[in-house]
Amino acid sequence: MDIKDPNPCRVIGVLDDGTASLSQTALALLRSADVVIGGARTLALFEREFKAGAVRHDLTGKLKEVPEWVRAARADNLSCVVLATGDPLCHGIAPYLAQHLCVEALDILPNLSTLQLACARIGLAWQDACIVSVHAKDAGEWQRGSVPGHGLYALAQAARQHARLLILTSPDNSPDRIARLLLAEGMGDDFLMAVAENLLQPEERVLAELTPQQAAEMKFAALNVVLLWRITPFARPVRFGLADAEFAQRQPEKGLITKQEVRAVSLARLQLRADSVVWDIGAGSGSVGLEAARLCPQGHVYATEKNDADYAIAGQNHASFGVSNYSLYLGKAPEGLDAWPDPDAVFIGGSGGELATLISGIMARMRPNGTLVMNFVTLENLATATATLQALEGVSWDVLQLQAARSKPILHMHRMAAENPVWIVCARREAGHD
Repeated sequence: MDIKDPNPCRVIGVLDDGTASLSQTALALLRSADVVIGGARTLALFEREFKAGAVRHDLTGKLKEVPEWVRAARADNLSCVVLATGDPLCHGIAPYLAQHLCVEALDILPNLSTLQLACARIGLAWQDACIVSVHAKDAGEWQRGSVPGHGLYALAQAARQHARLLILTSPDNSPDRIARLLLAEGMGDDFLMAVAENLLQPEERVLAELTPQQAAEMKFAALNVVLLWRITPFARPVRFGLADAEFAQRQPEKGLITKQEVRAVSLARLQLRADSVVWDIGAGSGSVGLEAARLCPQGHVYATEKNDADYAIAGQNHASFGVSNYSLYLGKAPEGLDAWPDPDAVFIGGSGGELATLISGIMARMRPNGTLVMNFVTLENLATATATLQALEGVSWDVLQLQAARSKPILHMHRMAAENPVWIVCARREAGHD
């Protein structure tokens, strides 16, 4: 039998028009509370409604202390209210409290979210929109190739996949910075923006149909939300098996590229998942890593290339490829790999003479069920790779030789021209071995 908690903590959604935003039930609970928890600005907004002697806790910078404040109030049989902005279940405090207390200990009274209000102001339907919070630690301006720890990373990925986005901002990750992200990722002509400032306050202002170019040069009030909607059709790129000609290569002497047939088999052997962390070592033109980025939309690809000219070409391909989950570095592996997260899949297209060291280090870092795939065209590198793998405990491996032939015109007919044979070496750490 389900027994309702006799003294739950009330989590009440509030808005900046104060008591006008509250139902009679919510207002009565607030006025009778023995303990009130909220941010400094919210506590100040409602301070006239607190009963005499009510204990106030400012949670600003003290989020981790809130569950204990609630526990203490409930242990003393005191009525407790937590004031949250808008809907406490939409990027709010309620899920955090449920995680650290229990759902039965909470009674949630939601309000309109500021995102709903902003959509209402401009008449934007929001039932199919993606909600993103960039209320994160300041990581600076977005740069192409930024890693998942950046506070704007989730937004960059969402903008690639959704036609409407509702964004909870922060003082650092402001509307102008969001606009500059769109410009940096080549999406400046794909979206229009609306910025709703100081909602339900006397100084409320809603700026609709801004272009990212306009917004990037503007300044906005500290309290705001951002709406984005796509005005161009989604691109429908090929995700797998692009022709070699689709990638920029060094001219007149072509730089390194993993040919289409070998690339397709290598990507298949990597056993990629939607959220895979992928390393691409010896990126060359970037073809394998960039296709992997399209195949892993919730994952991330870390690529490194030691040759300046090939690094520049890979960067050029990245700029034209329409992905935001790919980071390219100039350097010679294994230098720099310590800073990367452990991989689910690793591709080695070039080793710079450090092959044995690379293989041993990679297999030590590989996540469970991860796969290492290597391409070789020389007997010496093949021998080094197989000898290194043979010496490692708990590693299974195999070798595939692949040789393709492509048709070429000869007079009014066609002949088959053989490509160089390639050995594809695959290694996997066996279950139960660390």
